[in-house]
Amino acid sequence: MRILSFAAASFLALPAPAPAQPTNLQSPVDYRKDANWLCLPGRKDICAVPLATTDLPATGYAARTTAAPAANPPVDCFFVYPTISHDPGLNSDLTPSDSEELYATQNQFARFGAVCRTFAPLYRQMTVGAVVVADIGADISGPARLAYTDVSRAWRQYLATRNAGRPFVLIGHSQGSLMLQQLLAKEIEGRPEARRMLLAIIPGFNVLVPQGKLVGGTFKSTPLCSRKSESGCVLAWSAYRINNLPPQGALFGYADQPGMTVACTNPASPGATGWTNLDSYWNGRSSVEVPGGPISWSSQGPPPTTFLHTTDLASGRCINDGPRGYLSIRTNVTPGAMRTDRIGGEVGFLGFFLPGWGMHLNDIAVVQGDLIARIRDVSAGVAPPTPARLRPPSWQAPPSTSPTAAASSAPSTASR
Repeated sequence: MRILSFAAASFLALPAPAPAQPTNLQSPVDYRKDANWLCLPGRKDICAVPLATTDLPATGYAARTTAAPAANPPVDCFFVYPTISHDPGLNSDLTPSDSEELYATQNQFARFGAVCRTFAPLYRQMTVGAVVVADIGADISGPARLAYTDVSRAWRQYLATRNAGRPFVLIGHSQGSLMLQQLLAKEIEGRPEARRMLLAIIPGFNVLVPQGKLVGGTFKSTPLCSRKSESGCVLAWSAYRINNLPPQGALFGYADQPGMTVACTNPASPGATGWTNLDSYWNGRSSVEVPGGPISWSSQGPPPTTFLHTTDLASGRCINDGPRGYLSIRTNVTPGAMRTDRIGGEVGFLGFFLPGWGMHLNDIAVVQGDLIARIRDVSAGVAPPTPARLRPPSWQAPPSTSPTAAASSAPSTASR
């Protein structure tokens, strides 16, 4: 699978995982059990850990805030995390790791608890090992089917017993976006549930549309979003630094079908083609390689919190040029500023960065604040349901949950 062939190098620098317990890959996962979910509303899990965050304007470190879940948000968010597992074999087990599944979920998804109830199933995803063997030509269709079967089963159980008729948002990245593409195409489009889907946020995996069109290609009837308050639509993009456009045949941002382009919707201003400042949340303590070496976020010293918030450090604009479609990213230099003008996101190893992968590792971080704003826009006027309609949580924490460890300087998770 060419589309999955890039993740291996991005994880070579990670420590080897502890041996996993054998998993019966033929056994269906029981998503009635709360332990098979990383995040459920009203529970003390990774999505309920307050996220200490420091604003970083040009004048240096400023106000500190703590992101915490909303008490009774009117919509649900269903998240599928990207490739992150180093488990042995081609599919992961169902034991989450602090530096893998939990880290990915906290960095990419937990902050959305400010605007929605958070649901994140564990699933037996295709591992980094699966990506490696795919890169040398092996058939991984079986592991891919198993991963999707888990996501589909979790989705059906969520609809049957946990959703209670509420509107929902799909959120994924990379392999997670691949899973949600299939879910939307196979199990949502054309069904009653489609009327309750407010947004599908699926960056980091090519969504194809006919050149010059908003609908068609990957999805039969679900269009790309073209304005801020539009609902029932898709937000999809792959980020590339301004001077590094997708080369021909790139894994991201280059359509491999005639007449198609890769969808790009700028989360800061869907439908816009000009430059727009981006509302970003960064892990300031990430240890992932960055072009030019480690980032010194401010001349004032190391970040006082793990997470940093900027609203004008990066700008983006969507570009569609023939088969190419991508979110072009530039950083804004302020003379005399006490903060950096550098950001990362490229996939690299030992100082070499892969030009055809763009800024994949920060596809979500660079626009996370804008995504939260879009969910607020589309959920405006949606009345929260009465508590009696909601399924009570069990308060059973998922295994291996350690919020302190997951919030540390673990490796970035935005890869497939």
